[in-house]
Amino acid sequence: MSDSEEPDSKSQDFRTRFKQLTQPLVDSLDSRLRDQVDLRVDQRVDSTLSARLSVIERAIADLDRSIKELQERSES
Repeated sequence: MSDSEEPDSKSQDFRTRFKQLTQPLVDSLDSRLRDQVDLRVDQRVDSTLSARLSVIERAIADLDRSIKELQERSES
C-alpha cells in the first residue's frame, strides 16, 4: 500500500466507524421527529374534519327544518 492511499483508507475507515457509532442516535432522532410530525398532522386533520363536519351537520339540520316546514304547509 502506498502512502497516498493510506490517508484515504484511514479516512474511509473513520467515516465507517463514525456512521456505526452515530447511527442509533440518528435513528432515534428520526423516529422521534417522525412521531411528532405524525401527531401534528393527525391533530390538524382531526380539527379540519371536525370543522367541516360541523358545517355539514348544520346544513343537514337546516334541511331537516325546511322539510318539516314544507310538510306542515302541505298538510294544512
